[in-house]
Amino acid sequence: MSDPARAMLRRSIPSPRRLAPAVLFGIGSAGSTIVLLACSAWLIARAAEQPPVLYLSVAIVGVRAFALGRSVFRYLERLTGHDASFRQLATIRANVYERMLPIAPDGIAATRRGELLDRFVSDVDELQNVPLRAVQPLVSAVIVLVAAVVGIWLIAPQSAVAVLVCLVVGIGAALLVQQRAVARAERTTAPLRGELQAAIVEHVQALDVLVAFDASGTGRRRIDEVGTRYARATRARAAATGVAAAAMSAIGGFAVAASLAAAAPLLQGGRIDGPTFAVLCLVPLAIAEVATAVPLAASALRLARASAARVAGAVPDTVPDGIPVMPTSPATPPRGDAPPMIELRGVRASWPVVATAAVDESGAAPTAGADDGRGAALTRVDLAIAPGERLLVRGGSGAGKTTLAHVLVRFLDYAGSYRLDGIEASTLDPADVRGIVGLVEQRPWLFDEDVRQNLIFARDTASDDELLEVLDRVGLRDWVEERGGLGAKVGERGALVSGGQAQRLSLARAMLARFPVLVLDEPTASVDPARADALLRDLTDAASRSGSSVVLISHAPVDPALVDRVVTIVDGRVGEEHPYPSTTS
Repeated sequence: MSDPARAMLRRSIPSPRRLAPAVLFGIGSAGSTIVLLACSAWLIARAAEQPPVLYLSVAIVGVRAFALGRSVFRYLERLTGHDASFRQLATIRANVYERMLPIAPDGIAATRRGELLDRFVSDVDELQNVPLRAVQPLVSAVIVLVAAVVGIWLIAPQSAVAVLVCLVVGIGAALLVQQRAVARAERTTAPLRGELQAAIVEHVQALDVLVAFDASGTGRRRIDEVGTRYARATRARAAATGVAAAAMSAIGGFAVAASLAAAAPLLQGGRIDGPTFAVLCLVPLAIAEVATAVPLAASALRLARASAARVAGAVPDTVPDGIPVMPTSPATPPRGDAPPMIELRGVRASWPVVATAAVDESGAAPTAGADDGRGAALTRVDLAIAPGERLLVRGGSGAGKTTLAHVLVRFLDYAGSYRLDGIEASTLDPADVRGIVGLVEQRPWLFDEDVRQNLIFARDTASDDELLEVLDRVGLRDWVEERGGLGAKVGERGALVSGGQAQRLSLARAMLARFPVLVLDEPTASVDPARADALLRDLTDAASRSGSSVVLISHAPVDPALVDRVVTIVDGRVGEEHPYPSTTS
């Protein structure tokens, strides 16, 4: 198991202060199970001798007390154990998210969304079994088993040795059966679950296209195939768990027989009485029940190891090449709301090389260095953008336009010089750069919420009047009011709005954030040509009225009146540059 996965397993265990109550209550529950059977055996055997009831009262009270105590301690064990585990899961999930933030979005682009979701949810949830089904039950069981064997030793050393031998052999056999039968199934269960989740998410997201091309059957067959493999692994693991439990029950019978054989000479010799003999014969059954926790803990730990490796591999431990890092001593960003002077000199950039999303069958974390297929995109860019200027950046597909946009907002790192009002961007906190340069993406993300919630996170102090005003500036106020106001739903990923409306909502969001520089990346990509010119005019006019500089990235024809200057990127370099785009390419 890799070091990151081992560290993740350790991180999933709550602090001793939080876990100790669950361990203590687990000891109380398991101990009550053994003592309950001991009291019951002694009481039945002693009552058969028909002594005065006074001699039975302590045992009667003990049976009632330990019967109630077993349930109470079990409840308290579950309550405190789950509380500690859930608190630790919240810490782990927050840690994964914090590690993801500095490299998103380009540093995790190679990981399938469904796979990443499964790691963030199901695999993190699986780590709760480390304290709940592995550490706490194992510690409690070992302590109780040792105490029980010592207790039998004080009465009949021969019986204690016989029970101990049966426990060691039985637990070893159960662990060996599990290891041989389902070790591979336990390692592959988590990866198969992630693959199934990814396949379902991708199929649902692309369902309209698949149905249109009559290709949905292929996706369903793929889901069925992965689902069958996942079900087979799950059944194998469940069968092994049942076999281990059955084996421990059988061991309980053998332990009873061994203890009986060892204690019989003591009874015949008069060194123990009948009720004590009954206790020595029946207590091994309860001991075997408690010992069942050991193979179950080993199985839970193996499954958690695979999940720990996947959680550790969800985000690289080191920032991938091409992703900006926080400088040791960040410089002070340009102040004020005025757009800065932007200067790029010899800028080179490439898409990051990130780890593959797969986890091998051994449960090892992903190995770094697997290329996602994207290489160098900008080879040398020299460009200056004056404050308030409206610049059109053109070029063919793959020329590097989107790469330039991601460099400007510091999603991607760069070589060369990129300055904002004379301050090198690499010396600034990337979040500070994004507070100056805002990006309206080609496919803007809309949350499955209403219009208000899709806008207000850009500035949570904005009033409804301010939201309506910014919607008016992007030409959406009438549309929103017709739909019932700011509470109108936009659907999952904006399913209830058109491509042009999604772009306008994204621009309204950017304007609420008051970015001095706005980068519009292919804003008409999802809009029909008849409306593209009107949308571009509204977007650039709205941005200009706010005083922002505008970098418009588009391969489609653009009205020369909308921009001040045009540059063309060819093979990662700035080619032609002229005041107005008189022709299109």
